[in-house]
Amino acid sequence: MEKRYRWRLKQREIVLGERTLLMGVLNVTPDSFSDGGEYSDPDRAFARAVQLEDEGADIVDIGAESTRPGSERVSEAEELRRLIPVIKRLRNHLSIPISVDTYKSAVAEKALEHGAEIINDPTGILLDLQLPKVVTKYDAGLIINHMRGRPETWAKLPPIKDLMRSITIDLEAAIHRATHGRVQQHQIVIDPGLGFGKRREQNAEIIAQLGLLKRFDLPIAIGPSRKSFLRKEEQTDTEFATAGAVAACVLNGAHIVRVHNIKAMRAVVDVADSIRQAAALQNEGQVPQTRWQRGQ
Repeated sequence: MEKRYRWRLKQREIVLGERTLLMGVLNVTPDSFSDGGEYSDPDRAFARAVQLEDEGADIVDIGAESTRPGSERVSEAEELRRLIPVIKRLRNHLSIPISVDTYKSAVAEKALEHGAEIINDPTGILLDLQLPKVVTKYDAGLIINHMRGRPETWAKLPPIKDLMRSITIDLEAAIHRATHGRVQQHQIVIDPGLGFGKRREQNAEIIAQLGLLKRFDLPIAIGPSRKSFLRKEEQTDTEFATAGAVAACVLNGAHIVRVHNIKAMRAVVDVADSIRQAAALQNEGQVPQTRWQRGQ
């Protein structure tokens, strides 16, 4: 059987490895690439968060600053203005944990004060070294993403040489920054950062070699949903492309998959989980082989 991890948050413990968890994306920004402006109103954002839980989300991830390619950074005050009214409304209305997508320690602190339980840092703790101390103070979960450069510079970056080696080196440094701030191993999840400064063709390589990240002995999250390397002319085709990427992520070892369309991806993940579990059992010799498999 695959290893189980116990992700310890302040108010609960989440078991990772029994099945793949779905993190529902809720952007409260005016400019996110997929749903910018759609949920910038707190009432609509509240309704969407409740809907995500009803459709099967295990975590809701709220972002108040876009990380789409070419986007510019927003001030701490503006990020808080977008974020805090939504979190306040959601407190005690969701049974699943709230994650906040931010790299700013002051934003993280306010979010955790108002009931968030996870901080999802897209930058790998590069832009605010105080963030781990806030995570430690509130016994929060921490998702450490790999990001190369910044969104406003991604288009100018050359391809990464020796892709997975580079990602693992950078993630190792980011984990060190977290633990230096006294974040414990049981609080950490890692994410290779699809699209975050990588060239289009390199994202498929990351998914294919996701298993290399098992060397860290930490749970793995990944966010393929509607990324530019999957983008098609028709939205329906983009959803099918996302479904293919989500299934591949699950089969290659993801513990958490970050998606927009929870209802559709729940079905995809359920099938992929069944296949992965069957493969694990067969590798352990618990599933009898057919005559064809024995070469007879």
